[in-house]
Amino acid sequence: MVTLTIDGIKVEVPEDTTVLEAARQAHVHIPTLCFLKDINEIGACRMCLVEVKGNAALQAACVLPVSEGMEVSTNNNKVRETRKTILELILSNHDRECLMCSRNRTCELQRMAEEFGIRSITYDGERLRHPLDLHSPSVVRDPNKCVLCKRCVSVCDRVQTVGAIGETQRGFHTIVEPVWGKSLADVPCVNCGQCIASCPVGALTEKSNADEVWAALNDPTKHVIVQPAPAVRTSLGEEFGMPMGTRVTGKLAAALRRLHFDRVFDTDFGADLTIMEEGHELIHRLEEGGTLPMITSCSPGWVKFCETFYPDMIDNLSSCKSPHQMLGAIVKSYYAEQQGIDPKDIFMVSVMPCTAKKYEKDRDGQGTEEVRDVDAVLTVRELAQMIKDANIDFASLPDEDFDEFLGESTGAGVIFGVTGGVMEAALRTVADVLAGEDLQKIDFQEVRGIEGIKEASVKIGEHELNVAVAHGLGNARKLLELVRSGEKHYDFIEIMACPGGCVNGGGQPFVPAYIRNERDPRVVRAASQYDEDREKVLRKSHQNPKIQALYEEYLGEPNSHKAHELLHTFYEPKEKFPKGGAHA
Repeated sequence: MVTLTIDGIKVEVPEDTTVLEAARQAHVHIPTLCFLKDINEIGACRMCLVEVKGNAALQAACVLPVSEGMEVSTNNNKVRETRKTILELILSNHDRECLMCSRNRTCELQRMAEEFGIRSITYDGERLRHPLDLHSPSVVRDPNKCVLCKRCVSVCDRVQTVGAIGETQRGFHTIVEPVWGKSLADVPCVNCGQCIASCPVGALTEKSNADEVWAALNDPTKHVIVQPAPAVRTSLGEEFGMPMGTRVTGKLAAALRRLHFDRVFDTDFGADLTIMEEGHELIHRLEEGGTLPMITSCSPGWVKFCETFYPDMIDNLSSCKSPHQMLGAIVKSYYAEQQGIDPKDIFMVSVMPCTAKKYEKDRDGQGTEEVRDVDAVLTVRELAQMIKDANIDFASLPDEDFDEFLGESTGAGVIFGVTGGVMEAALRTVADVLAGEDLQKIDFQEVRGIEGIKEASVKIGEHELNVAVAHGLGNARKLLELVRSGEKHYDFIEIMACPGGCVNGGGQPFVPAYIRNERDPRVVRAASQYDEDREKVLRKSHQNPKIQALYEEYLGEPNSHKAHELLHTFYEPKEKFPKGGAHA
């Protein structure tokens, strides 16, 4: 342990602690902009400068290790004036059209300018103008708002191991972009949106589909249906001032009706349907000698990562569509027939915590050219803005249920939003099918939690399943290398592109660094998902009576010819660099 003094306060911390961490333990606030715990700790922005007694130069607290007897000043005049000068220099080359920015009131730079009382810019020099990158189906990149904090570079490279963006040029002309000035659409970006979630400003945002949805809602010839994903109900409330992780399932359904959607269904139903197909696909592979390990295919960012970096393992992917695509397919077939509606007149909207779903809906194998399974994808942030645009008082809404027709779901569907949730939901059904009875063990604690890679051996009757779970593509890469080398052998693997799963997806409400460094949204939001699972009367997908009726009346049985026609898809290898080149 090391003892030091910060602003006259003595604090004792482990010797490998930084001054920034020590200051937090002493309840001393040091401003940061580029710092993001466990993702970006490089001292690039210099906003965390402090003065250490005996050193003439100010030093960045986020990368400065503590030492015995160190005396640190975080708020003397020299420190304050230097930080303010740095902030003005950052703002001098920033697009300051805050009122029109998607990050207005959630921007960390805006908040910092307010804290420092910036009312004018002393150094308003040359302003560089760069074109917007609008070609990706998921991510819009605006270099004019970039503050060169490198959070996006770090999360893409270190956490996701994709490396789609980096720094080019030098000095005042430095820009964060794909190699050789390419668009994100022309490099191996997997559309996960973790760069958006990490960006402190409006330099990276999702490509909005809100205008398309408004147009459909105002078109009397369209029958507009909406479905929210499991992870939406534990995050949407944050957009309306509710504590992180507040469950708003009933208010969510009510708000969607007040936006005048014709039907409000639940992607959790699609998750139950996915388990029926995926679980029986796993059983078939186990009993018939199919390709193992079978790997989940619910996360489109992960699927694209596999197609790009591990094309030799495409056969390991489950052929199942993701839950919202399955529900879209059922809506435009079974539901359309039941209601006597032409599928071409149905406009299917998915509300997702994920930006990669915007890419997924347009993939081959997700409906036909004339009738897509899903027509538009909204992130949680986009839906929140639509609710605000409609002047709906979200917090005061009464709780309502989803429409019964395709809105009933089980606890297994709810937990699809967390890492390990798909695995646990599948095991609940697979265990019952293999054992031939209604087993009482349904909480598989072995696959829960935010450890990067989780392993378990699950005994089911005469079968012993070796399973693994990975979240975040860096962890997926580690796991796949172990499988590729033959060092590890599994029967079933769940992989989610985003760290923590969908609860931490690229389309979720922004969590600024000053909160994210103290509270982990992956843990807080996941706890709410598990709470809702426990409160469900039915917690196994195959026990959902609406799912049972769907198979009896329409699909026949899991993995039937009709089920494959509607609910399964295909994958194909992708070139890492479609138009030449490689990441520098």
